[in-house]
Amino acid sequence: MISKDDITKRFISYVTVDTESDPESDTTPSTLKQWDLANILVAELKLIGMSDVSIDDNAYIMATLPSNVNHKVPTIGFVSHFDTTPDFTGANVNPQVIENYDGKDIVLNAAENIILSPDYFEDLLLYKGQTLITTDGTTLLGADDKAGITEIISAMEYLINHPEIKHGNIKVGFTPDEEIGRGAHKFDVKKFGADWAYTMDGSQIGELEYENFNAAGAKVVVKGKIVHPGYAKGKMINSMHIATEFINSLPRMETPEHTEGYQGFFHLHNIEGKVEETVLHYIIRDHDMDHFKARKEVIKKLTNAINEQYEREVITIEIKDQYFNMKEKVVPVMHIVDIAEEAMKALDIKPLIKPIRGGTDGSQLSFMGLPCPNIFAGGHNFHGRYEYVPVESMIKATEVICKIAELTANKAIE
Repeated sequence: MISKDDITKRFISYVTVDTESDPESDTTPSTLKQWDLANILVAELKLIGMSDVSIDDNAYIMATLPSNVNHKVPTIGFVSHFDTTPDFTGANVNPQVIENYDGKDIVLNAAENIILSPDYFEDLLLYKGQTLITTDGTTLLGADDKAGITEIISAMEYLINHPEIKHGNIKVGFTPDEEIGRGAHKFDVKKFGADWAYTMDGSQIGELEYENFNAAGAKVVVKGKIVHPGYAKGKMINSMHIATEFINSLPRMETPEHTEGYQGFFHLHNIEGKVEETVLHYIIRDHDMDHFKARKEVIKKLTNAINEQYEREVITIEIKDQYFNMKEKVVPVMHIVDIAEEAMKALDIKPLIKPIRGGTDGSQLSFMGLPCPNIFAGGHNFHGRYEYVPVESMIKATEVICKIAELTANKAIE
């Protein structure tokens, strides 16, 4: 059995290290503080007995658990990222452990009246009677994706300590900067040497995903003209008013808060505005490639229309593709999804096969030649103060990793 106390301690030791990434940085990793946890992980991998432990100049970590069987087995991998999102602070994380959750409101922060309530977050009721790890209401938790790292290292340690569980070569990879879309950019797939891999980066217990959004980022720069407001008639051009026109011209119901499942969206996630210049930052998402291309075209046509309206270039745009739907690369090797599904069923976990409304390192790795579906890591409400993770879900995810390794070795004989 995976120790509840050990997995809790390991997880807390990771989340209390600040690893927030920075999209404005051009280094890898994007923040120096990511090295703090990276170096801890390298030491821990060596301590539990992993082989070929390495960390490169960009903080990509790799290690190997050698095969303990004589027959040929495909080499599989497990990947997680150690950075946390810049959407909400990850500094001074102070986890709270809620034993035997009673299904009622959890007071995260009494002084600021911050409540984690099942009235709003209904998924909490799935974990009544379990042990939850929450924030103190002032930071995110970092289960995305330090839960995944906890599970991978715990699984490797368990397999090392239980050689009666037969497995082939297993590769482990930990990456920086996933939260800013760069997690796989400098991942050395050839060095990793796996036939396929799984990211442990999902949410609710049972999630198994091999479809994700096609993704792009759009930077919209609106130029205005500043003039003293007392003498501005016919002269001032207020960039914030034009930016508002741009925002309101996009489909109002095609935003994250109004979409689900396979539905795509335009998401305005940042505005910086003054009269003379306003900058809008959007992310564009869609599972369907044709719809994805159409969304980018909508942004371009809207820009052209507003520029024509003002008879000058008041808006410029820059659109950059970020990642694509891994389904294209996974479907031809669907047996790797089937193995994960079989592993969950063997552990009495109901597989929840659904599209990811986001992206993982796995989406990029799949296009780099390493097919890489995504498996639950157990956390909920990522990227904010209401984030939590059930300890029992982390234990189950750890067991899934071990079972996948065992099934892969067994199937190689068949």
